[in-house]
Amino acid sequence: MELGVSLDQLRVFATVVEEGSFSAAARRLNRSQASVTYAVQKLEGAVGTLLFDRSGYRPDLTDAGRALLPRARRVIETNASFARQALALREGIEPELTLVVDAMFPMPPLFAALSAFDRQFPTVQTRLYVESLGATVKTVLDGHADLGIVIDFANISNELASTAMDAIELVPVAAPTHPMVLMQKQTEAALSDEDLRDHLQLVLTDRSELTKGRDNGVVSVRTWRLADLGAKHAMLLAGMGWGNMPMHMVSSDLAAGRLIELEIERWPKHIRPPTVATVIVHRQDRPPGPAGAWLLKQLTGT
Repeated sequence: MELGVSLDQLRVFATVVEEGSFSAAARRLNRSQASVTYAVQKLEGAVGTLLFDRSGYRPDLTDAGRALLPRARRVIETNASFARQALALREGIEPELTLVVDAMFPMPPLFAALSAFDRQFPTVQTRLYVESLGATVKTVLDGHADLGIVIDFANISNELASTAMDAIELVPVAAPTHPMVLMQKQTEAALSDEDLRDHLQLVLTDRSELTKGRDNGVVSVRTWRLADLGAKHAMLLAGMGWGNMPMHMVSSDLAAGRLIELEIERWPKHIRPPTVATVIVHRQDRPPGPAGAWLLKQLTGT
């Protein structure tokens, strides 16, 4: 059964509640008090019960009014959201934006940019995926993401346009009880490739064909391949091997002594610590719209 309730009646009802009186609601809505009273009466007639107790100095919500107020507000907000979405579409703003980011990338600056993006483009539905190495690139190439933050050895295709971002510093680490840490303390010298080769190295990998067979920073003969950076971190803390980790992910572990930085001859830190460059990419044939371009600018500072 249709009640014949209008959006205007719901707005007037909610405004009377917010302002505390019919006269104050009329001033806020720039309408006569009689028209405000009439709108509320029409709403009460449609629902078949009083929404306000008018026996006192100010109108008070009845039980029915208190029950219906949250639903009225939801209808009003849904209508406002619809109007904002329609306006955004008329202005060419994308209805959705999908971002994929490499697991090595520091999350705090990303989350700060996404929070600002949500405030700037509240109508854009946003999706965030986290992948590793070639899987990050493949997500963009396959059209499943509009933008991707990838690392430079992920075999970036000519089909992608890229913008440089800050490099990520890597640090070789192991647990305090690891034999190489003990060796480092005893000799007080940097570890050679020969020292490293027989100790289990934990290596980040992925299932993508784009990075299949590529070993970046692999020194040891014995390796365990992991597709999850969080699992690699946990295994390092458990003393199950050694490996390179992004500095931002292990700085607190190094400060607390849960992990120890390894001094390695091939990566002399006083010259240049190991780093990986990051870029943000999109398909050449799918340039970002206004919202995506805004986010790209926030992330790159360009």
